Amino acid sequence: MKRIKLVIAYDGTNYCGWQIQDNGVSVEAVLNHELSALLGETVTVIGASRTDSGVHALGNVAVFDTETRIPPEKISYALNKRLPEDIRIQSSEEVNADFHPRHCDSTKIYEYRILNRKFPVPTERLYSYFVYYPLDVEAMVEAARYLVGEHDFISFSSSHTQVLSTVRTIYELSVQKEGDMITIRVRGNGFLYNMVRLIAGTLIRVGLHIYPPEHVWEILEDKKRGVAGPKSPARGLTLVGIEFSEENTHNQNDK
Repeated sequence: MKRIKLVIAYDGTNYCGWQIQDNGVSVEAVLNHELSALLGETVTVIGASRTDSGVHALGNVAVFDTETRIPPEKISYALNKRLPEDIRIQSSEEVNADFHPRHCDSTKIYEYRILNRKFPVPTERLYSYFVYYPLDVEAMVEAARYLVGEHDFISFSSSHTQVLSTVRTIYELSVQKEGDMITIRVRGNGFLYNMVRLIAGTLIRVGLHIYPPEHVWEILEDKKRGVAGPKSPARGLTLVGIEFSEENTHNQNDK
């Protein structure tokens, strides 16, 4: 038995999220079905991030156990031939048998894209949130600084959050505009349910001058769900990647 790590990119538009649910097709369900058919055994993947319905990914991570003799690095090629066009494996490799993508230290990187112009662009409608009113990017940058560091982010979490601790660390939170596209990029050691979308919604309110930048700190200090800005739509959010330390993932046979 060996454990295989997959790096997965997908367009989340047509899926009810990563996790298997009764109300629609999930990315996890598609992977389980196609891997089981490919390998001739029952396969259940374990994902690192349970992205919501409509959220995209460039580098989500999952593992599964298998008895297959297919070389680990070749599984990605074989699996991609079976998957729908909106899901693609970026790499496959063998990792430590005890590597669990949700139980080891990692750094996650998300981007939230906002199309800020007078009229929407059809080709961006599935991958960004359209905002008609001009946004003050400098004010958004100033507000974002209050969220960097280790804080209790309960004010930026959904009521569905069920975790032992709501303390998280944001290492980097940038707001940049290129042309008509504003990109909020956040890098941290973990995120609460809907946390990035609530941060984006709050920064948008700052950009609209509904909130002053310092109000973000007041929201953070309030430590109450429901006090942050509105949750921004899922389509603007992409899981860019997940970083793990080498000792967590390295195959024992290669040591």
